[in-house]
Amino acid sequence: AFKERAVAAIRECFAKLDADNDIVVIEGAGSPAEINLRSNDIVNMFIAKIFNAPVIIVGDIERGGVFASLIGTLELLHEDEKRLVKGFIINKFRGDLSILQPGLDFLEERTNRHVIGVIPYFNHIRIQEEDSLSVGNLSVENVRWDGRWGNVRIAVVRLPHISNFTDFDALSAERDVSLIYTTDADVLRCADVIILPGSKNTIADLMWLEERGIAHEIKKAAFSGNAVVFGICGGFQMMTERIIDEGGVESSECEYEGLGLFRAETVFLSDKTTHQVLARSNLPFFNGSVMGYEIHMGVTHLKESEKHAFTIIKRSNKDVRVRDGAERGNVIGTYIHGIFDNDDFRTAFIEFAENRISDMRRRRKSIRRKSRRKRRRSVGIDWDREIDKLAEFVRKNLNMEKIYEIIS
Repeated sequence: AFKERAVAAIRECFAKLDADNDIVVIEGAGSPAEINLRSNDIVNMFIAKIFNAPVIIVGDIERGGVFASLIGTLELLHEDEKRLVKGFIINKFRGDLSILQPGLDFLEERTNRHVIGVIPYFNHIRIQEEDSLSVGNLSVENVRWDGRWGNVRIAVVRLPHISNFTDFDALSAERDVSLIYTTDADVLRCADVIILPGSKNTIADLMWLEERGIAHEIKKAAFSGNAVVFGICGGFQMMTERIIDEGGVESSECEYEGLGLFRAETVFLSDKTTHQVLARSNLPFFNGSVMGYEIHMGVTHLKESEKHAFTIIKRSNKDVRVRDGAERGNVIGTYIHGIFDNDDFRTAFIEFAENRISDMRRRRKSIRRKSRRKRRRSVGIDWDREIDKLAEFVRKNLNMEKIYEIIS
């Protein structure tokens, strides 16, 4: 029953994409030949068959055994799946391509399919990670705050259902910021900034915060003023007094107690809000505008005594006036993802955090603050430019004529 509903949703989404675009790329997940998962598969070859989509199989040579992997994958596919496979791409190659050529020739001869290209390993292009698997590389187990004076120590709570973690890429790139992801309540005691990120399951992650003792540390930091506490989307929802879920969007329980950092309540709705937004800041440390996006199910209602952090003035290119988020001194919440990608806002936020650090730390770094402001503005990442660089790099290493032939 679930598979039928999932396929119906996939068909609906594909129809919308197909109507608005000349080309639709369907990205697989894992291997297209997972024998043990085939009966319940709703990705990879199952979807390719539904839409009669030509398939290119990509193999990662860095781990070794790429030829066995590609040939074995093709052999394990059913005949109606094999006919969709038009070629192969080898990724993350290091070294002399001429040494690899005999293997490429063998692959083409054995499978009767083209090798469309070999993409070299690169480290000169900075690209945001595609999913939360890479957050493990930034966990507290293998990243430590160093002892340099002047560092703003930022702890992002690594929720079990964390989402949109690329919200913090620009912050982590700052020279004067030490950012880690953590599941350790003790680590939060040393943080200058605690961030509650977005969540794919707000209620489950809120319960997890309580179980781990993290909720207690967040509340202590917020009410004592020892750290700036910043929540985004699901993280902001957790910061309210209660979460109401009468429609069972996330749970069978109708109401949950939140962290109580704002006098407000969040009500879950079945309809998802998705918009590109432009918002004007109401925060005392920043009087400019920010761009970002909303993607959430629910609304948050503030009591009259609370202040909104932002006013959204454009949603999906339409003029609006929608209050967003909340602000109370060192505690800030918003529904806007991508907010730290705004260079001016990020600069102002870091300065705001610095000004709340203990008097001793502030005195020790005061002689550096003026020069640091100029240096910080120069480290913003132009993601569009980096993506363009990646696209050009890939084009140079693929047979684009063959790609276009497959598409047509």
